[in-house]
Amino acid sequence: MIFNLKIMALAALIPMAMGFIYYHPKVLGGVWMRTNHLTEEKLKTGNMLVIFLLSLLLAFMMSIAINGIVIHQNHVFSTLMSEPNVRQPGSPAFVFLENFMKQYGHNFRTFKHGAFHGFLFSVFFVLPLIGTAALFEKRGAKYIFVNWGYWAISITLMGGVICQFS
Repeated sequence: MIFNLKIMALAALIPMAMGFIYYHPKVLGGVWMRTNHLTEEKLKTGNMLVIFLLSLLLAFMMSIAINGIVIHQNHVFSTLMSEPNVRQPGSPAFVFLENFMKQYGHNFRTFKHGAFHGFLFSVFFVLPLIGTAALFEKRGAKYIFVNWGYWAISITLMGGVICQFS
């Protein structure tokens, strides 16, 4: 599997940086606060260090999942993982993977391609997830689209970074 720990960690910082911009009161922070019935005072409660650290951990977990979505070559690896001696140099599966990566390892490995798949993931997975929860929580469309918009931008950028640089 194509996995670069440094790039996964870098991609995990994207939702944090996006959150500072997107949820700023002069961008969509005020709308977000109103749709969630939050006040400045309520937002100041809680242990912010724990909140940020857990958010970073969760974003790192997301970057690992996004890696499998935006890098198509990972699917070839996962298909062959049960083959005997797949990691042993010289074995048939190892040689196949080595040759495959030499010929096709750089196909579809651009920021644009990763961003495209990140955006599609946000539309076909994140939007339905937020939308379903919002329906049962009796939240409106504004709540859905404000929250989805943040994740659509963040996951699009994460997908682009991971695909281009991992």
